[in-house]
Amino acid sequence: MSLPIAPPIKPMLAKAKGEVPRGDEWLYDPKWDGFRAIVYRDKDLLQIDSRNARPLNRYFPEVEALLRDALPDPCVVDGEIILPTPDGLDFDALQNRLHPAASRVNMLAEQTPASFVVFDILGTTKNVCDEPLSERLKVLEDVFGKTRPRNPGDPAVLPAPTFHLTPCTRDADVATHWFDELEKVKCDGIIAKNLTLPYSPDKRVMLKIKHKRTADCVVGGYRTHKNGGVGSLLLGLYDEGQLRYIGHTSSFSAKERNDLVKKLDPLRNSSGEGFGEPEDWGPGAQSRWTGGKEYEWVSLEPKLVCEVTYDYAQGGQRFRHAAGFVRWRDDKKPEECTFDQLKYS
Repeated sequence: MSLPIAPPIKPMLAKAKGEVPRGDEWLYDPKWDGFRAIVYRDKDLLQIDSRNARPLNRYFPEVEALLRDALPDPCVVDGEIILPTPDGLDFDALQNRLHPAASRVNMLAEQTPASFVVFDILGTTKNVCDEPLSERLKVLEDVFGKTRPRNPGDPAVLPAPTFHLTPCTRDADVATHWFDELEKVKCDGIIAKNLTLPYSPDKRVMLKIKHKRTADCVVGGYRTHKNGGVGSLLLGLYDEGQLRYIGHTSSFSAKERNDLVKKLDPLRNSSGEGFGEPEDWGPGAQSRWTGGKEYEWVSLEPKLVCEVTYDYAQGGQRFRHAAGFVRWRDDKKPEECTFDQLKYS
């Protein structure tokens, strides 16, 4: 093996920040709404790993072919698999690419092809992880400079499969403008990176500035925490009189988890009624990422309303990521909590 770094490597991570930071030490990229991937190229080997080191090659044969043409040998890069459309990124269609049947994988590779955006490099003939980002950028420019689009939204709308070096800027005002403009093509927000730092696997040394919205949701159930108490609140919205599951909110302290049990247990639903679930989406549904594991949950009478923050409502049906608890809304009637308050993406 001639790779400068042996796999697997966990990608560098980001922590949330409310606004774009300012200063000469910052570089700003679009936050792409796709699957994070570390790619290793070593002669005939081309390995595409998810952020959890799960192989992605079989799901994206067109991306593998694309990367074989684009990457030098040897090479290790950090980037994102995205699915562009004329209207912007389509994360629903990207998730549908994770299918076990080879025939369907090949069909979807033709019908909904994906692209790849690279935003960092870990090594070519030598390991550059210990170099500051400012030096890694020079390597990126030397290797991929001609593939950086002028328009920051181009990778989200140009026909796939296409290989791009991500647009970036050192101007905070430009980044702030991008934050608003890139939402039109369904980007998540902006990533801010410190130019003086090395590549730090599995550490939250970058900053992510994401679009945040609020919604008032009905609490229709809860899951317990492994250490006791309420681990997460299960949220719903009404659709033509039926309460539909839309996601969850968690991250409560130990005291809050125990206090929530006292608040919620009197509302345990003994009637057997609860969320009206689509077959493939509900509070106990299996996940592609959890090996078919089903989740146990406690059903509640739909009496309580809480305000939450969220980033995207995927497909108009569910929160993409866990929502953030803001406050209880004792002044809001549950039946007033409907899907029309959401901004879909």
